[in-house]
Amino acid sequence: MILQLERLSKAFGSVVVADNIDLQVEAGSALGIIGPNGAGKTSLFNLITGALKPDAGVIRLDGRDITDTQSQMRARAGVARSFQIPRPFANLTVFENLLVGATHVRARPESEVVDLCGTILEQTGLFRLANRAAGTLTLLERKRLELARALATEPRVLLLDEIAGGLTEHECNDLVATIRDVRGGGVTVVWIEHVVHALFAVVDRLLVLNFGRKIAEGDPRAVFASAEVREIYLGIEV
Repeated sequence: MILQLERLSKAFGSVVVADNIDLQVEAGSALGIIGPNGAGKTSLFNLITGALKPDAGVIRLDGRDITDTQSQMRARAGVARSFQIPRPFANLTVFENLLVGATHVRARPESEVVDLCGTILEQTGLFRLANRAAGTLTLLERKRLELARALATEPRVLLLDEIAGGLTEHECNDLVATIRDVRGGGVTVVWIEHVVHALFAVVDRLLVLNFGRKIAEGDPRAVFASAEVREIYLGIEV
């Protein structure tokens, strides 16, 4: 298993965002995470990346305990994420945004990562915009840049947080194709998403959270069809 969570817990006073969560993610797999707003999905990513410190439990990467490891070291070990709201360096070009991630996280000189950044720009459909200021991009282009910046750190585990939100159907399909290509390259994907059809096009397993608790996990369509999940996620009374 490339990523393991063991009885992971976190609360802010009476608000529980992670309640004894156990999770195992195989290398090369794609896990989808759904749940209503406030279910603890983004908090789970914050715990995995080190932005939050758990109250209890263990986080393992390739079997190694990284629970107390700093965020920078987790990134260097291969954990990268995107954010719900893209926040690129607006005054830098698209290419420069990738260079920042590639050089800062991996502590490599620019000369060693130029080709890598060019390849990622091609992969994410941003090559023609390489010299464009990031602040001038459309929503889809900013979403693609958010993905590209994460890929520039050469991740082994890629955490995507609602990256399809706000896109048109056509834009969403294009983004899904890119994410499937990334996964095909051997990157493990963990994807939080409300656009369920996009999620189902990529993931092979689905996790449902509610109030920080794991409600269900397994085959995406079987999990989504369960009465409990419909009641929690869709508001359909069982």
